[in-house]
Amino acid sequence: MAENVDEFRNLMDIVAKLRAPDGCPWDREQTHQSLRATFMQECYEVLEALDSEDMVALCEELGDLMLHIVLQAQIAAEAGEFSIEDSLCSISTKLIFRHPHVFGSTEVGSAEEVTYNWVQLKQAEKGTDESMLAGVPKEMPALGYSQEIQGRVARVGFDWEDDEGVIDKLAEEVDELRRTESHQRQAEEFGDLLFTLANIARRWDVDLEAALRGANQRFYRRFAHMEEACRKRGVNIGDLSFDEQNALWEEAKRGVGD
Repeated sequence: MAENVDEFRNLMDIVAKLRAPDGCPWDREQTHQSLRATFMQECYEVLEALDSEDMVALCEELGDLMLHIVLQAQIAAEAGEFSIEDSLCSISTKLIFRHPHVFGSTEVGSAEEVTYNWVQLKQAEKGTDESMLAGVPKEMPALGYSQEIQGRVARVGFDWEDDEGVIDKLAEEVDELRRTESHQRQAEEFGDLLFTLANIARRWDVDLEAALRGANQRFYRRFAHMEEACRKRGVNIGDLSFDEQNALWEEAKRGVGD
């Protein structure tokens, strides 16, 4: 344990040195806002490592993410806003408060009951005047945001009784999309369609962001296979007819699979 603490302190010292007057010019120029884009990129790289189940990559990417966390805290400490100790104290206090079944006398019988209690305790922290959806970051990817807000309202009973009701709603949204003519209405109906798909994914315990990332990766691999096949045959993929491209696609599906 002591070695782990020393490693964390070592990282903090390195970051502080990088931000010092005689440190790195690039690190010294960084602000909370300037790091936003690369912070998000590091989060996605962690997700990519998780999707591929590459534990070596996950270990490295978590380190990169930790660097961003420590750097943000260092910038805040220099400005007198807060310290990393404040952040650690905050999350420790929050975890203890929201786990009374572990750190207190509350008894629970299932993970679902834990989730329900978590929502109630979180709402108590924020007060009754604030929407239970207010805590969901609006800058989340839209599909993930959709699943999260639908999941939150489902915890208080605002949900379909069974899957068939949502499937019927999906068919209804598809029909409305087909009958819509104006571009603005098409965009709205498309949003409703995606929203309903997100609800189905939530009910089936499918991470919609991960599912779409998987579909994107399969498409990438298959199309790259098509391009390689064209190079070997000395043809330009853009010169092929759609039927020829489609036949090549089916060949790629057999060649690279899922």
